[in-house]
Amino acid sequence: MTAQLKYKRILLKLSGEALMGDGSYGISTKVLEFVAEEVKRVVEIGVELGLVIGAGNIFRGVAGASKGMDRTTADNMGMLATVMNSLAMQDALERNNVITRVMSAIPMQSVSEPYIRRRATRHLEKGRVVIFAAGTGNPYFTTDSAGVLRALEIDADIVIKATKVDGVYDRDPKVYPDAVKFDHLSYDTVLQKGLRVMDAAGIALAKEDNLPIMVLDMAVAGNIKRAAMGDSIGTIITA
Repeated sequence: MTAQLKYKRILLKLSGEALMGDGSYGISTKVLEFVAEEVKRVVEIGVELGLVIGAGNIFRGVAGASKGMDRTTADNMGMLATVMNSLAMQDALERNNVITRVMSAIPMQSVSEPYIRRRATRHLEKGRVVIFAAGTGNPYFTTDSAGVLRALEIDADIVIKATKVDGVYDRDPKVYPDAVKFDHLSYDTVLQKGLRVMDAAGIALAKEDNLPIMVLDMAVAGNIKRAAMGDSIGTIITA
C-alpha cells in the first residue's frame, strides 16, 4: 500500500478555529471525531503523521496582547491552550484505535511527553501519530511556524494545512464571489502578495529547505488521504 504514496511522512496543521465546528468557542466533539476518522484513513495506508493544532478556539496570544496583556504572557497562555486541544485530539484518535503520543515543547510530564526530536521520529517509525503541542515553546512564534519547524525536524515530505476553504485565493472567497483560486504558488509569490496562507516566518522557513505546503479543505472526507496519494487538490506551494 505504501508504494502508492507520494508523501510518506506528513505534518498536518489544523487551526484551533476548525475544532469549534459551528460553535463560537471551544471544542466540537463532532469535529474531533471527523478528524480522527480522516487521520485513521491516512495511517492505515502507511503514512507517518505528525499533527500541530492551533489554539484560536480557546485563546489567541495576539488577540490577548491587543487588549493590553503582556505579549509574552498572552503567547504562553496560547501555547497552553494548544495542549488542551492536543489532548482532546489524542483522546478522539485513541477512541478510534489510533495509537497517539502528545509531545509538548513546554514540559508537562503528567499529561504529555517532552518534545525530543529523536523520540518523535521513533514514534512515527512505529506507526504512532505524534501531536506536537505548545508551539515552539517560545512566545512570538505562531503554530504555523511551529508546524513548519516540526516538519523540518522530523524530515516530513510535506506540510498539509487543513482549513475551511479549498485552497488559496487572491482574496476572501466568502466575501468576494469572483475571488480567483490558485492551484500552484511559489513561496516568493505568497510573501510578495501577502497572501494569508500562513505567517511569513513559516513560509520563509519552508522556502529555505524547499518544503512543500499544501492548503486544502478539511471538511471534505478523504481529502487528506487523496493528498497523500499525490492527487492535485487545493493549492500547493513550492519553489
